[in-house]
Amino acid sequence: MPVDYSTGFFFVDCGATSSYAGSTTTIGGSMKPFQALGGILAICSALFFSPHAAALELAGVKLDDSVRVANQDLRLNGAGIRSKLIFKVYVVALYLPEKKNTTAEVLAAPGARRVSIVMLRDVASDEFAKAFSTGIEQNTEATERAVLAAPIAKFNAMFASVEKLKEGDALQVDWSPGTGMTVQLNGKRLLEPVADAAFYNAVLRIWLGNKPVDDKLKRQLLSEQ
Repeated sequence: MPVDYSTGFFFVDCGATSSYAGSTTTIGGSMKPFQALGGILAICSALFFSPHAAALELAGVKLDDSVRVANQDLRLNGAGIRSKLIFKVYVVALYLPEKKNTTAEVLAAPGARRVSIVMLRDVASDEFAKAFSTGIEQNTEATERAVLAAPIAKFNAMFASVEKLKEGDALQVDWSPGTGMTVQLNGKRLLEPVADAAFYNAVLRIWLGNKPVDDKLKRQLLSEQ
């Protein structure tokens, strides 16, 4: 029973013959047509509504429609590809407790949040850190940057522990109430918790601020298109 992810939605071939749990059901055989149809629909339903099913595929990266952060289920709010010139750099996805369509709503959202990044090409860590710093600077007032100087410096220093981000690397930037902001690279923690929601919001504004890294990407993360 093939599943086609190419469009970002599931297409399940629920034709006249289906196989499930090692057995084959054929409509028009010994099983009554309605019974067979019911079995096929049950299989299709299980595939469509599986909590672990991928909701979207971008540049070969399959994104879960939900994740769990700090014992809280988060849903995929939006996702897109960060490109620079003609190069695709990374896939980024935003996960929230519930759908939000404006930057203000995302920044004010209570509970856990996640930005998930999967690299599509190798990038030197200092180049990646510079891009993050520029994004924060362009979307954060000078007075707020002064207040956030310590966590910004800590965030920039974090990348010094990694020579480069490689194609396929997965970076997770999480906010967990009561813990703070953490960063993991391929499941390994790179940053000790930073308990400052204002700093996490400053990071979010890299993609969602008034001067985002990519206007189209901002709209995609906010599910505006």
